[in-house]
Amino acid sequence: MLFGKKKEKRELRTFEDLTRFPMAFYKTIGEDLYSERDKNLVRRYLLRFYLVMGFLNFNAYVVGEIAYFIVHITSTTTLLEATAVAPCIGFSFMADFKQFGLTVNRGRLVQLLDDLKALFPTTPETQKAYNVQYYQRHMNQVMTLFTILCMTYTSSFSFYPAIKSTIKYYFLGSEIFERNYGFHIYFPYDAETDLTVYWFSYWGLAHCAYVAGVSYVCVDLLLITTITQLTMHFSYMADTLEAYDGDEHTEEENVKYLQDLVVYHARALDLSEEVNSIFSFTILWNFIAASLVICFAGFQITASNVEDIVLYFIFFSASLVQVFVVCYYGDEMISSSSRIGHAAFNQNWLPCSTQYKMILKYIIMRSQKPASIRPPTFPPISFNTFMKVISMSYQFFALLRTTYYG
Repeated sequence: MLFGKKKEKRELRTFEDLTRFPMAFYKTIGEDLYSERDKNLVRRYLLRFYLVMGFLNFNAYVVGEIAYFIVHITSTTTLLEATAVAPCIGFSFMADFKQFGLTVNRGRLVQLLDDLKALFPTTPETQKAYNVQYYQRHMNQVMTLFTILCMTYTSSFSFYPAIKSTIKYYFLGSEIFERNYGFHIYFPYDAETDLTVYWFSYWGLAHCAYVAGVSYVCVDLLLITTITQLTMHFSYMADTLEAYDGDEHTEEENVKYLQDLVVYHARALDLSEEVNSIFSFTILWNFIAASLVICFAGFQITASNVEDIVLYFIFFSASLVQVFVVCYYGDEMISSSSRIGHAAFNQNWLPCSTQYKMILKYIIMRSQKPASIRPPTFPPISFNTFMKVISMSYQFFALLRTTYYG
């Protein structure tokens, strides 16, 4: 009996279990969404200082990348070098846009998470009905794969030059330790002659890449977390509505059931609109920048040496996966909210009263406009959006190859 209670307690999930990974990962660069609730003022201000200094350092290096790009884009002979830094600039802009969007909408995002927490099932019975374990496991798998791939990109670019130079100098007998950087940067000073200056600049650049990677990933992880929970609620409504048999209940019970469902459905739709309002503009810039990043990374794959091909293939794959994951969860939101209308029609409503059928009709009508994420100028995010982004990337790619080889 005691063992059974321990097992039941261990299987019970909390809302924090579903948000812990992005929250903890974000804190590694100093971002704490709940910092205003932290009573430890020293920790709060230290994290804020660390975040601000990290982004100042990050954007200082971005300016160096932009300067390098401008210097080399003016000549066709150095176009390949310019396009080599272009994906990194695009990635940096995406990280900045995402962080800016999160900072502007911080209060609304925290309130959204509080509202989702209020709806979260808290008992073993309700969590089983909501299939919480499945959604958490599936979400964690996607988050893990996505995070590893994106952070592999930043890590490979950051550490490959140092690892390569170390192996050549200490193990292959090279006479000099090559002082290269993982990213093309224009430094306003001599960043290679003095060893101390080199390593200071190198680790500053590595931290810059880490900040960019974490901010780039974590905003998407928060989007995944919120959509996963909304999808869970929509699916629960659809399952229970389709299984409901009005013939087994009194008329008052039937009407009360639908009225409660309508309130629940409206609440979930309101939260989905809030998700759209918070993330839509960020996703718009994300898709535009991703199109350019995929284009330039693909161009480097077709025109570079073997070492660069491997690095840019990782970059290319990470960008593709990022766009696909966002589109996948947008499609999941549309599908799960649309299911409610089908579930309402498929249930046993024939023996029910006219009032019950009228309420059911309104539920079906409302489900014709499913919950979705709608970036400006883009259709609701779905797999079709993914194909649109890929098409944009290919058009840029074709233009770039024509310019380079023409």
